[in-house]
Amino acid sequence: MKRTLSLTTLVLGIVVVAGCSGGNGTNGPGPGGVKPADRIVGSGSSFVAPLMKKWAGAYNKATQLEVDYTSKGSSTGIAEMIDQKNDFGGTDAPMNEEQLKKAHEKNGDVINIPLTMGPVVPVYNLPDVEKPINFTGPILADIFLGKIKKWNDPALQKVNEGVKLPDLDISVAVRADGSGTTYVWTNYLSKVSPEWKAKVGNDQLPNWPIGNRAPKNDGVAGLVSGTKGTIGYVELNYAEGKKDLKIGPVQNRAGKFVMASLESTIAAAESLKDADIPDDLVFSMTDADGPDAYPIVGVVWAVMYAKQPPDKAAALKQFFTWVLHDGQAHSKELKYASLPQMLVDRAQKKVDTLK
Repeated sequence: MKRTLSLTTLVLGIVVVAGCSGGNGTNGPGPGGVKPADRIVGSGSSFVAPLMKKWAGAYNKATQLEVDYTSKGSSTGIAEMIDQKNDFGGTDAPMNEEQLKKAHEKNGDVINIPLTMGPVVPVYNLPDVEKPINFTGPILADIFLGKIKKWNDPALQKVNEGVKLPDLDISVAVRADGSGTTYVWTNYLSKVSPEWKAKVGNDQLPNWPIGNRAPKNDGVAGLVSGTKGTIGYVELNYAEGKKDLKIGPVQNRAGKFVMASLESTIAAAESLKDADIPDDLVFSMTDADGPDAYPIVGVVWAVMYAKQPPDKAAALKQFFTWVLHDGQAHSKELKYASLPQMLVDRAQKKVDTLK
């Protein structure tokens, strides 16, 4: 049901948000004192869906602005943004040249606003193996290439000394839809395996060499939990606390096997250098430096047209300013990493360009 903001509610909402965002002045009315829209619509990344739901609820409670976000996969979110079926898309994969060209022809320039960072993890179903199984990047690549076919393969046994691995076939679960989670996963595998890079590459929907397919993170989690011996990859929130899903540590660049966690994701984020982030704020976080860094970390962006109807521009500015400042506190609650301050500052400048 559409809500209509009273002037009193609107003003109170603006005061609440402006007071929480460090007084940067971006949460007031839009250009010319335009009243913000009372609803904005987003779609896309299932990776960020749990956090977006948290953000939407908290912001609605403070301001009455409705943020309607639907988890559909990153590629769908981008496509709907290009076709102006939503106000913003959520994606864990940068827009490619074809998407950017199509968007420019439709409505002009697109801006990328980084929102948060989170880990993508290998999940597997081996109920009889209690100790978490270690993985290296090359081993994961060889499993998903179909080269390592058994759980007791010598390569796996070598990095899991003292663990009795079963003589059991490995079944692989992958995404069926265009996915930012897949982009993060294949981006990492392309960095650590020349063979993966040459044969499969880095894509939202690659030509998978093997694997049973399911849509979205929860679909892959369902495939893994439903069949003993299966391995897949999901965003951390879709793995923790799930029956029959175990998470394996992954060896990082320093040679350390690191379990995905808030702390190891933050350690990866701390490796970011301002000079390494381009003007469009599109960058990769996989295979980060640092002894405690988890190596498979993805970034989530909101993508939207720089040119918006005045009421939408005002509402988008208010919401994403809040996300970049107060909203970051909610990231840690769901084990996403808050953005470094230098990235918040640069992202805020992008938000301010909405016109």
